[in-house]
Amino acid sequence: MGKTYAMLGEGHRRAERGTDVIVGFVESHGRRFTEELVEGLEVIPRRRISYRGTTFEEMDVDAVLARRPKVALVDELAHTNVPGSRNEKRWQDIEELLEAGIEVITTVNIQHLESVNDVVEKITGVPQRETVPDSVVRAADQIELRDMTAEALRRRLAHGNVYAPEKVDAALSNYFRAGNLNALRELALLWTADRVDDALQLYREQHDITGTWEARERVVVAVTGGPEGETLIRRAARIAARSSRGDLLAVHVARSDGLAGATHEALAAQRLLVESLGGTFHQVLGDDVPEALLAFARAENATQLVLGDSRRPSLARIFGPGTAAHTIAASGDIDVHIVTHSHTGRFSLPRGRGSLSRRRRLRGLVLAIVLPPLLTLLLVPLRSNVNLVSDMLLFLLMTVVVALVGGLSPALISAVFGSGLLNYFFTPPYYTLSIRDANNALALFVFVLVATMVSSTVDAAARRTREAARAASESRILAGLAGSVLGGEEALQSMLERVREMFALSSVTLFERREDRWTTVASAGPPCKEPADSDTEVPAGDDLRLALCGRLLEAQDQRLIGAFAAQVAVVRDRIKLSLAAAEAAPLAEANKTRTALLAAVGHDLRTPLAAAKASVSSMLSHDVDLAEEDRRELLVTADESLDRLTALVDNLLDMSRLQSGGLTLDLRRTAVEEVAARALDDLGPYGRMVLVDIPHDIPRVYADPGLLERVLANVLTNAQRYSPGDNPPILTASQLGDRVEIRVIDRGPGIPPGDRDRVFLPFQRLGDTDNTTGVGLGLALARGLTEAMHGTMDPEETPGGGLTMVIALEAAQEETKDMAQKVIRG
Repeated sequence: MGKTYAMLGEGHRRAERGTDVIVGFVESHGRRFTEELVEGLEVIPRRRISYRGTTFEEMDVDAVLARRPKVALVDELAHTNVPGSRNEKRWQDIEELLEAGIEVITTVNIQHLESVNDVVEKITGVPQRETVPDSVVRAADQIELRDMTAEALRRRLAHGNVYAPEKVDAALSNYFRAGNLNALRELALLWTADRVDDALQLYREQHDITGTWEARERVVVAVTGGPEGETLIRRAARIAARSSRGDLLAVHVARSDGLAGATHEALAAQRLLVESLGGTFHQVLGDDVPEALLAFARAENATQLVLGDSRRPSLARIFGPGTAAHTIAASGDIDVHIVTHSHTGRFSLPRGRGSLSRRRRLRGLVLAIVLPPLLTLLLVPLRSNVNLVSDMLLFLLMTVVVALVGGLSPALISAVFGSGLLNYFFTPPYYTLSIRDANNALALFVFVLVATMVSSTVDAAARRTREAARAASESRILAGLAGSVLGGEEALQSMLERVREMFALSSVTLFERREDRWTTVASAGPPCKEPADSDTEVPAGDDLRLALCGRLLEAQDQRLIGAFAAQVAVVRDRIKLSLAAAEAAPLAEANKTRTALLAAVGHDLRTPLAAAKASVSSMLSHDVDLAEEDRRELLVTADESLDRLTALVDNLLDMSRLQSGGLTLDLRRTAVEEVAARALDDLGPYGRMVLVDIPHDIPRVYADPGLLERVLANVLTNAQRYSPGDNPPILTASQLGDRVEIRVIDRGPGIPPGDRDRVFLPFQRLGDTDNTTGVGLGLALARGLTEAMHGTMDPEETPGGGLTMVIALEAAQEETKDMAQKVIRG
């Protein structure tokens, strides 16, 4: 509301200040006040484009570029140009003007923005076919919202300031209901508020402003993936909810080396919780957690930061204040909340996890026992030439080698064993465990400490490498499994074979419980007799079991097998549903046809029959003395009713012949204009309301003249039914290659693209609540007859609104002989 009026007002203000302003395109929709405001501004003449027999007006981009004004006023940014224009969309025309240095003031409705298009359709029930990308609108230097309450806008409509008086009632009771307007208004306000927020962020970046501006509450909660995460997230959500439309952002700081961090399962669960509460989840890298948290908070212009109390015990806090204290000290103008939880002060060491195979750990243990004595035997003869520092470095190297082979435990044994040998054989006094020099004692202590730290690092790296390799392998396996299921690989046999090959099993069998017995559904390899006979039994649902034979699976493989079992259950259910749907489809279709036919016989056929019966009965009655004029009127009524009844029965019989493949055709060279004339005669007085524009040079087509007449009559009847009284349908024809296209154009409400194929279903009257206009066979029969004549019938959108039905038939060459009569069978 009021956008075009405001745009023209801004144009006048700029023109009064001496700016060169022109009107590139303004659509007044016949509104008097808008047309009056155009006066006084230079208007660039519009370009006239002919399309399918109709002339349309569009903005003349070339004329505007040649005029090169300072400012151009261009209405309706989301408008779709008529085919044959310079660009498909008006916003593309405007981009050309901007590239030429011309400033543009334009208008757009909230329902035309691409990002809210689906939301608008759910609210109003009306699909918006003309949309503009949000990025185009967001790129504007300035966006002004024209706001008005729903009640005020409805008053404007009622006063006739928007639509003509005859359209006001329909507009108020449909699209412009108060609920629709309030919802659209809220969408516009929220979208514009986000745009203002983007502008604020850009300004802060351009002016290097790092302080917090509390224009909107933004609450950042730090999550570690620990057990306290759910408590922190819910507390932060409540803090954000207390402020009007506060934002909730959860952030997890990951170590840049990737050697420590939360489990993926815990973080995934916390991500789902944040998103369910309307927040967003973020991950950042940083070794200094307080610094990373505050950098993220300042970048997001956060006003509050929520942290959990430390899980370290009180004794451990003696060695440092912890993350929370460091964050508070450096937070500046960001409020920091420290939330206590049930896990405060309950820090425990992580449980050990095997990083290497048992064989490698055994090898490492052997090396930890054998290598230190061997190295001692090698170095003792050289004791006079090699000093203690070199001996320690060699023993340290030996410990690293043990860590690489066997991991942490063998390396610790090697470090302790090696330190004892160094003390006994290489530290004065020799062959005793006492140490004379304090420096040597310090050196041995440092050796053990360094050996332990290096061994721990090597072991952690080996564990992370093994975990990463396994995770990558599992990801590839699960991705392949998901791709096979989504791609249509529904054969259970194929999936079970994949499991058998992947885990080197002898057989994989899927069992289903039926009547308290396990029945084999599918198997890869020799099937098991019972799930209990297998080496590993994995549930795949309440009544499904996967039986794995060949070897016992490791515990770490159970998770992957569980994922496979879940997908097998999905595929099994899909197969069952597909079979059930295939069995039910013919019954449903037959029932639908039977119901529709009964409705047609019960109402549509009975109505004209009743009218004819009443007319004949009146004429046969001896109680009423009818004048000749009344008798003739009754005869005409009976004749029209019987004609209508005949047409309905003919449609039913022809549809039956089409479906059974027994329709007889007489394909020959046929003049389109002659068949069109007969079809218009069939429409009676309605035929005179159709505009006909068929060129005289249109070639003849291969068609059955009688059937083509039926096709045109049915399509024209449908177009006449939905066309406004002041805008009758148009019948035109044109040649395209070796085809002739006959078009029936109407200016009615049109049909959404997703519903266009439905209008060709038998007994279907899409959006038609009038049950007195036929049994819904017209378009279905018309398309069937057209395809029987080797043609096509497709609906298209009429530019400017409405529906165009395109009937394409093969053009007949003059030198070709007429085709002989033939019968279509099957």
